[in-house]
Amino acid sequence: MPNIVYGCAWKKEATTRLVVQAVKTGFRGIDVACQWKHYREDLVGEALRELKTQHGIARESLWIQTKFTSVGGQDLSGPMPYDPAAPVNEQSTGNAKAWRTLEGFVDDGVIKQLGISNIYQPELLEALISEARIPVSVVQNRWYQGNAWDWDIYNICQSHGIRYQSFWTLSGSPALMPTLAKLGRKYDLTAAQTLFKLAQTWNITPLSGTQNKLHMEQDIAVEHKPPLEDADVQEMARLMGKP
Repeated sequence: MPNIVYGCAWKKEATTRLVVQAVKTGFRGIDVACQWKHYREDLVGEALRELKTQHGIARESLWIQTKFTSVGGQDLSGPMPYDPAAPVNEQSTGNAKAWRTLEGFVDDGVIKQLGISNIYQPELLEALISEARIPVSVVQNRWYQGNAWDWDIYNICQSHGIRYQSFWTLSGSPALMPTLAKLGRKYDLTAAQTLFKLAQTWNITPLSGTQNKLHMEQDIAVEHKPPLEDADVQEMARLMGKP
């Protein structure tokens, strides 16, 4: 898994163009979901075809992650990515049943790893970890001031060797931006780069959903920037309530 992933939410008809641009800029991870009201899986597929045929970038060189979304998360007035009347092994509203079905896809070689998103109850994540036959490899959650940066779930992930991915990383934490901008000047980073650098320092993989080519370049450059000093990392941990 790359240290930063390009997020395809809310890109609509621009999805193909933006995924191609992101990969050409340097992104090697793409996040999408089978949820038409927010994502276009089909247009990510078009981007992969274009990247291979026109730019020589093979699918095998990219980390592609998608997400099963139950009926409750779909826009029922629009196209559905599956038949909601299908049996549970094809679509499921139950996490455990869905996970068992996905484990079978791993057995069959259809997918390689399993993860879960938007899980905010520590006891549910612990239960999934203990019951899963195929281990949980990644958790993707909102990581922002509105949920106090989700440290309980983050700590479970760290203790079990699970990669924690963050979304709403930038847009969800406006109160941090003045502090991050000030700290960034010390390291010749933008406020956004500083937050991404901090996340990567804590073994968090941020999602970037920017549609701006310059910002794509800046986001990719973060992991190659010098590390933040321990004192600055500790101060940010204090400000963000990190245990």
